Amino acid sequence: MSKFKIEGGNLLRGVINISGAKNSAVALIPAAILCDEETTIMNVPEISDVDSLEEILMCLNADVKREKNTVIIDSKNVENKIIPEELSVKLRASYYFMGALLGKFHKVEMYFPGGCSIGERPIDLHLKGFEKLGATISEEGSYIKLEAKELKGNKIYLDIPSVGATINIMLAAVKAKGKTVIENAAQEPEIVNVATYLNNMGAKITGAGTSIIKIEGVNTLKGCFHEVIPDRIEAGTYLIIAALLGNDLTINKIIPSHIESLISKLKEAGVKMEVGEDYITVKEVGNYKAVKVKTLVYPGFPTDLQQPLIPFLTQCNGLSKVTETIWENRFQNIPDTIRMGANIKVNENRTAIIRGKTKLTGCDVSATDLRGGASMLICGLIAEGTTTIDNIKYILRGYDNIVEKLKEVGAKIELI
Repeated sequence: MSKFKIEGGNLLRGVINISGAKNSAVALIPAAILCDEETTIMNVPEISDVDSLEEILMCLNADVKREKNTVIIDSKNVENKIIPEELSVKLRASYYFMGALLGKFHKVEMYFPGGCSIGERPIDLHLKGFEKLGATISEEGSYIKLEAKELKGNKIYLDIPSVGATINIMLAAVKAKGKTVIENAAQEPEIVNVATYLNNMGAKITGAGTSIIKIEGVNTLKGCFHEVIPDRIEAGTYLIIAALLGNDLTINKIIPSHIESLISKLKEAGVKMEVGEDYITVKEVGNYKAVKVKTLVYPGFPTDLQQPLIPFLTQCNGLSKVTETIWENRFQNIPDTIRMGANIKVNENRTAIIRGKTKLTGCDVSATDLRGGASMLICGLIAEGTTTIDNIKYILRGYDNIVEKLKEVGAKIELI
């Protein structure tokens, strides 16, 4: 089994370029099968989740070509086959094939998706949306079948502003007859990126990035070129690392407004940074004070940056609090963080209380999920001595060339 070995305590200098957004790319790739021609998606991150989606596309007989960070998908010969369980369980985002195949063929057969175990992640909102569009649903164990004689636009209200459900309903609705309105839609930048891709193909979507999205159904979608937006979670992760170890370290090729909630909290803690149009530079590490954080849907503080922020808070003087409101099982990184020397308690209200500043010492730890793994990696970078992280398949699911990027700015990290 592969592991990361990290020698901690090294200041980092130079430039880290941010890759395309994982949470956008994993929706754009399934969306390509709605097109009746060839589409080109650029700035695609080199991560294992993208590899898994390509496997599913090839299983469906799509023609897929990959040239570094560009993926070219030709869907004109796509066949509506059952997506095997061994492929669907590799990642959560396999569920986007539900919306895409339903939209294209009015029928889907597949198995429930996989992903990180960070709490209950039902797809009820997705299925309710598909039903509103005219689909009938049958389940048997982990197998699910969606079928519709035709898809008709409808008004769909989401009980919570789910990113996955918002995108999946968009995918199913772009070729439905008439008008679909999604109310209480999620507003994340990745949704705007997916809507822009579909519109570039010829879809008629308005309101993406707001709580109300309107979709006028079209008959066909044509080929196009599209670029994945920068990954705001990757950018935030490296910005946290810069705050802890930056010695003139620049996080480049980003959209700062996408991580404004993190920037605000780091500034509140005392981090001094230069924020440019598409970069942020931390010149030196400061003496930081405790802050309180509560995860919320966008544009609030992202749940995906809650775990990477924990190591930073261990280095802040005073009592910090982190309240997780999105996922109930997103503190799995804390036991290993405590083993490294952190003073953290988690109460029954899903709030972590972190008393700092504490010295962390390297030891053997594990990545329990994608962002929890990133949290342990940050702990290793700031700890005294050697840290070994196993189960790193989770980290590789979401961070493009993470070892190379960190090595280039002075980190002592290797894949073993």
